[in-house]
Amino acid sequence: MSSKRIILANPRGFCAGVDRAIAIVDKALDKYGAPIYVRHEVVHNKYVVDGLKDRGAIFIEDIEEVPENSILIYSAHGVPLSVRLQATAKNLQMIFDATCPLVNKVHVELKTLHKQGYAIVMIGHKNHPEVEGTMGQVDGNIYLIETESDIASLPLRRDIEKIAVVTQTTLSVDETKSIIDQLQATFCNLRLPKNEDICYATQNRQDAVKKMATVCDLLIVIGSKNSSNSNRLKELAENLGIRSYLIDFAHEIDEKWLKGANTVGVSAGASAPEVLVEGVIAKLKTYDFN
Repeated sequence: MSSKRIILANPRGFCAGVDRAIAIVDKALDKYGAPIYVRHEVVHNKYVVDGLKDRGAIFIEDIEEVPENSILIYSAHGVPLSVRLQATAKNLQMIFDATCPLVNKVHVELKTLHKQGYAIVMIGHKNHPEVEGTMGQVDGNIYLIETESDIASLPLRRDIEKIAVVTQTTLSVDETKSIIDQLQATFCNLRLPKNEDICYATQNRQDAVKKMATVCDLLIVIGSKNSSNSNRLKELAENLGIRSYLIDFAHEIDEKWLKGANTVGVSAGASAPEVLVEGVIAKLKTYDFN
């Protein structure tokens, strides 16, 4: 009997927000038929997106690409207010909002803070659609930072009275802690994010990888290259000294990766379905992993 083992991360794969967004597109296709237009990829996963394309979903970036009297869906990442206004001004049959409820909650709080006169610092990845959607909820007085080193260049007085910080939801508590600590040291009046704004789906998946890293020789993360949370799982394992590979499909596994490995960990980003996990397990079993 082979001593080579597969260890599955728990939790892994779909989070509630992703599940909801995919269901909205599926139900719209069932009820109204193709085509259904979706502003940006509804979730960042090639398998999911390709499957919805096959059913008649058309993914667009510019609202001008949506014909009049069509049905439009906003992706789980959320959209800037400018996109909502542009869509509302068109003669569309219907608009569905698949924005993750947690992202939407951050949008509501950010707009409240803006009305109260707060300068807002957002921790997130430049050009990520969630960040663009969140920052696009207000007109000015919001600043994006990605690392601690960005703090020094913020054009804000150190004694500013009203300053708040929000974060991209696909970042974990661990990822943002040092940046928030440095913000607190720089701005004494900093208002912190509410605990309930933290995406525990992201944190919990990272915690599972931390546990696996103590017993695995390498980690395979199932997720697409444009998936923020999937990339973070891979980077986390590497930072813990574990070889890690990010793949979309089982056929991408290179037998060379497995040479000398006795224990392989398998995780999946929050937008990767379990069927892909099952495919990876089946592939690993062909190399005598159990």
